[in-house]
Amino acid sequence: MIAKAISPDEAMAAKKSSIPAEVISAFNELIKQNISASGHATIKQQKVVAFIVARMGLKSSKIIFDNKWLDVEDIYRAKGWKVKYDKPGYNEDYEAYFEFSK
Repeated sequence: MIAKAISPDEAMAAKKSSIPAEVISAFNELIKQNISASGHATIKQQKVVAFIVARMGLKSSKIIFDNKWLDVEDIYRAKGWKVKYDKPGYNEDYEAYFEFSK
């Protein structure tokens, strides 16, 4: 059998489908809890990671980061959200977060 190269669209679709439903469910729940009247929700990375660890019964968060399960931006953009991820730079001191808006 001859292997065929994967297209960018196929790679993106495979990536999206590799994120467990529990991860999307955790983001959905936190968006609902944090959404403002203007349609804006900020979710701290530490909070969503703790939520996923608890929901999936994981021993640590390492598997979340190793498998890039937090790379959900394109999934939510496809549903109409504007999504921004921000993390502190070298000389900055704040918690990484996701920002969802209409």
